[in-house]
Amino acid sequence: MPSFLMFFLVLTLVLGLVNAYLYRWAVRAFSLSARARRGLTLLLALTLLGMIFGRVAARALPEAPLRGLIVVASTVQLSVLISFFLLMGMDAVLLVRKAIERAGRLLRRTAPATGEAPGEGAAVSPALPAGPAVPRRTLLVQAAASSAFLIGGSSSVYGAIAGRHDYSIEDVPVAIPGLPRALDGFTIVQLSDVHIGPFVDEAELRAAEHFVARARPDLIVLTGDLIDSDGRLAYKLGRFVRRLSPIAREGVVAISGNHDFYSGIDATVAALEGGGARVLRNRGLVIGEPRAGFALLGVDDVRAPRFVPGGGPDLDAALATLPAVGGRLSGASDLPRILLCHNPVYFEKAAGRVALQLSGHTHGGQINLFVRPADWVLKNGWVAGSYHLRNSQLYVNRGFGTAGPPARIGAPPEITRIVLTA
Repeated sequence: MPSFLMFFLVLTLVLGLVNAYLYRWAVRAFSLSARARRGLTLLLALTLLGMIFGRVAARALPEAPLRGLIVVASTVQLSVLISFFLLMGMDAVLLVRKAIERAGRLLRRTAPATGEAPGEGAAVSPALPAGPAVPRRTLLVQAAASSAFLIGGSSSVYGAIAGRHDYSIEDVPVAIPGLPRALDGFTIVQLSDVHIGPFVDEAELRAAEHFVARARPDLIVLTGDLIDSDGRLAYKLGRFVRRLSPIAREGVVAISGNHDFYSGIDATVAALEGGGARVLRNRGLVIGEPRAGFALLGVDDVRAPRFVPGGGPDLDAALATLPAVGGRLSGASDLPRILLCHNPVYFEKAAGRVALQLSGHTHGGQINLFVRPADWVLKNGWVAGSYHLRNSQLYVNRGFGTAGPPARIGAPPEITRIVLTA
């Protein structure tokens, strides 16, 4: 069975259990009528199936008008998922409360008798009437469920309609030791994780082009995951790169990401090169004068070995491709180094050997409601922004498109304007 079909089957099973959990909460909290239960079941089933099968259909028919269906269904399911986590927290609170009440009853039962009649010793707490306790608890449960559904629904609608289009340009000055004075102020504009596919099409690509031009780049770098999952859309990438190339005097340089391998690395590379981009797969080049520039290095994605035997990032191989300067084989490799690598985890190996690594991949967590779960899940916690290790700097771009749910919450899409200083 193809891996993507297995992924969708597992996803359907997991989300089915999540939907069942939310359904039980709604029925318990609001004592839904039979008609309301049927309506809720239909809504949850249709949106779950619409999201899953819409995605499958989009792979089979990439140009089909399925975008609206998938966005609506995914937005409902995202609200279900957010509500699920909030209600899980409420269930945990109720379990703790129940355990405390049970422990209290057990202590009262096992407490030694004092032999004193009521009123002669310590005061006896009057028993609370059983009647009013039930409506109060029901009201609390209804308030908790209503809050969870309201937060889940409103945040997912915001993320799908506004959040994923809330583009921002991040200005990041970076001091590069040894950078020639002639390149002081050199501007690199980084665009990452575009994910051309059902949710990033011509309108979004035109917006990216507009913001890149506003950033006034000397060089544009594309740091992977440029196509979401279907190599048949590579022609849109080529068209996009062709429009970007004239914006920067040094043109466009690109590297691969894991999704570019999922969709077909050969199609991705052909589209990039056809559009005029220089693709660095464990290769390097010199920006500026041979003796007064910097080495720009690009490595393959860390997941490349799954698709290309012997593949993967290789910084030494990239350094070996730099041109000799003045008859010295190591001449260009002695220049200040800037590394393009899609996954920030490679910074563990590159730190101390490059001045700056530019990465993407994480989407800044993409869905960050109250907290940023990626801080706990991703190794080293390199999620978004600047990090330092062994005298090297890492910058992680939040990405431009989306993967999974077509929404962003607390992680707006980013175009990074990196200004090098000597």
